[in-house]
Amino acid sequence: METAGYTALSRQSSLMREMRVIANNIANANTTGYRQQGVIFSEYITQGDGAEAVAMASARVRNTSFAQGTLEQTGGQLDFGIEGDGFFLVGTPEGERLTRAGAFAISGAGTLVTPDGHPVLDAGGAPILLPPLATDLAVARDGTISTEGRPVGQLAIMRPLDPKGMVREGNTLFWAEAGIEPVADPRVMQGFVEASNVDPILQITRMVEVQRAYELGQTFMEREDERVRAALNTFVK
Repeated sequence: METAGYTALSRQSSLMREMRVIANNIANANTTGYRQQGVIFSEYITQGDGAEAVAMASARVRNTSFAQGTLEQTGGQLDFGIEGDGFFLVGTPEGERLTRAGAFAISGAGTLVTPDGHPVLDAGGAPILLPPLATDLAVARDGTISTEGRPVGQLAIMRPLDPKGMVREGNTLFWAEAGIEPVADPRVMQGFVEASNVDPILQITRMVEVQRAYELGQTFMEREDERVRAALNTFVK
């Protein structure tokens, strides 16, 4: 394959990756705590012995937007939203993970859990155990949970030491590879959940742009193939 073909193919592959990311964003536009994802295009240059350099596009780096999503009021006493910095800390079989999705429930064992059954943790990394039949749970801005005026636990509100180095797991969980630390002044709101920060209109607009760019690249590759075939036919005559 000639240089032009390699360059066009790398561009098409990158556009396909971006299209998959956009489609996932749109699919999760209504997912509580979801963070919009994008891709970063970079230039990849190769140069062989005695050959000219070949520059190709690459979109292998994914970028997550941590912009605040809209806090939507639900009135649920186990629905929590974070205003500003921080994440809830949850336990998974793979270890501690961070999430902004605060629609929680009480398990059969009386612990606070996510919809997937992962325990919500306190600052010490222990599951939060709630009194049975408690109907007057109140949560202060710092995450302290009380019932009948007595504190029974506290939500851990953590932040990653390296936000750009966080690894997404699923749609709403993140692994902070570099470590985490408590947020100094957390702001937890009970009866609210944070909506996805995806802007569906902008994502659909970008999807159309990517689709047109892909079609243009496909047309170029087809014409390049016709040119090469025509040249070969000329040479063999």
